[in-house]
Amino acid sequence: MHTPHADVVIAGCGPTGAMLAAELRLHDISVIVLDKDTEPAPASRIVGLHIRSLELMAMRGLLDRVLHNGRRRPAAGFYAAIPKPAPTGLDTPYAYMVGIPQPVINRLLADHATENGAHIRPGHTVTGLHQDDHGVTVELAHGEPLRARHLVGCDGAHSTVRKLLGVAFPGEPARNDTLMGEMEADTPPEEITATLARLRDHHQRLWLRPAGPGLYTVVVPAATVTDRTEPPTLDDFRRQLHALTGTDFGVHSPRWLSRFGDATRLADHYRVGRVLLAGDAAHVHPPIGGQGLNLGVQDAVNLGWKLAAHIRGWAPDTLLDTYHAERHPVAAAVLDNTRAQMELSAAEPGPQAVRRLLTELMDIDAVNRRLIEKITAIDIRYDFGEGPDLLGRRIPDIDVKHGNLYSLLRHGRGLLIDRTERLTTGGWSDRVDHLADPTAGLDVPSVLLRPDGHVAWIGDDQRDLDAHLARWFGR
Repeated sequence: MHTPHADVVIAGCGPTGAMLAAELRLHDISVIVLDKDTEPAPASRIVGLHIRSLELMAMRGLLDRVLHNGRRRPAAGFYAAIPKPAPTGLDTPYAYMVGIPQPVINRLLADHATENGAHIRPGHTVTGLHQDDHGVTVELAHGEPLRARHLVGCDGAHSTVRKLLGVAFPGEPARNDTLMGEMEADTPPEEITATLARLRDHHQRLWLRPAGPGLYTVVVPAATVTDRTEPPTLDDFRRQLHALTGTDFGVHSPRWLSRFGDATRLADHYRVGRVLLAGDAAHVHPPIGGQGLNLGVQDAVNLGWKLAAHIRGWAPDTLLDTYHAERHPVAAAVLDNTRAQMELSAAEPGPQAVRRLLTELMDIDAVNRRLIEKITAIDIRYDFGEGPDLLGRRIPDIDVKHGNLYSLLRHGRGLLIDRTERLTTGGWSDRVDHLADPTAGLDVPSVLLRPDGHVAWIGDDQRDLDAHLARWFGR
C-alpha cells in the first residue's frame, strides 16, 4: 500500500474545486488540486453570485473580497428574465446579486484555497483512476500517479472522472445554442432600446444590456447547435443579430465571446466508493437564471465538512452518504426550474401565453418572492425528519451578542446557539462551538447548526441535543 500523497485529490480548479479545497483545509485535510489549464482563461464573462452563495462567502470571511471585485444589482428579474422588481421580505441581509468576472471569482477562490494550505498544480490532467479498500490511485497525462484517500471530480460538464467511474449522466441533449459576448455597438442607445422593445414578445433570448459607455452584453440565439468547445466569432453575432432584427447594431471590438446550450443532465450517483462528484461534473443545465456556479459552490460547502469528518474518523457511518441524499434533489429541482424557464423563452404562441400569465402572477409579491427564493437557493430545506419548518433550513445571518452569526462559522465547525444558557456541547466541544446568548435573534429556545449553516436540531432538552450531536458529529 503506497503512502498517500494527500488525503484528497480534487480534479478541477474552478469555483467548485477551489471552494471544496478551502473547506477541507479548515479541518486540516491535506489537499492537492489538479488544474488542467496552465493559464487562467482569457474570457472575462460576468457571472452572478446569488443570495445563498453570498451568505456562504460571508460565513467564510470572503464577502468583502467579492464585493470589492464585483457589482451589486437587485435580487430581481432572474426568473426567465421576466422584469419584475425585487420582492419584499427576503429573509437575509444579503438581498442582492453580485456580478463578477468569472476569472476574478476563480482567482479569488483559488487564492482562498492556497491561503488555507491547499496545493494547486496547474497543467495536470487526469487520465485514469483505480480505487481499492485503502485509497485511490490517480493517473495523470504527465508525471507520476498520485495516491489519495479520496478523489473528487470537479472537472466540469465533460468530466473525465465521471466517465472513468462509469456513472450514468441521463437527461436531454442541447436543442438550442445561444451566443453571449461583450462588445461595443455604434447604434445609439435609444435606437437599440426601441428595436428590442418592438421584438421582445417574439425573441426572449435576444438582448443587449449596457455594460459600460458604448459597451454591451449581447445575447442572441445561434443559428445551429454545434460544438461548444469552438468559440463563436464576431461575424456569427452580426449575422444572427441582422437575421432577427434587420441590423447588427454596428457591433465591434469584442471583449469576449462564448456559446452555451440547453443540455440538461444529472449524474445518477454523486459517490462511488472513495470517488465523489461535485459541480458541473454532477449536473449541467442551461445558464438561464444564473444558478450553475452557485449550485457547485454550494455542493462544495455541503461536502467539505462531511468528507473531512469521514477522513478524520469521527463521522457517523451515514454522514458521507447525506451528501448525495441532500444535494441530488437540489440539483434535480434546479434542472426543473431551468427547463421551465427555457420553455418560457420559446417564441411559439403556447409558451408565450404561459409567459404572459406568469408575468401577471408575479405581480403578486408572494409569487415573485417564491420564484426568487428558488433561484437564489434560500428556499432549500433538507429532510432531517419531523420538526418545525426551520429544521433543515439554512439560518439567516442573525444578530448575536458578538455581532453577527456568520462570523462565528468562519472555521467550518458546528455551532450550538443556546438561548437557555443551560445546555452544553460536552464531548463534542472539539468540533462544535457553543454560544450561550439569550439575546440571539431566534424565536426558538436553541438551535444546533451544521458547518454549512443548516439547522440540525431545535429544542431545549440536553438528552435530545446529545442524540443529535451524535447523529451529525459522531460519538
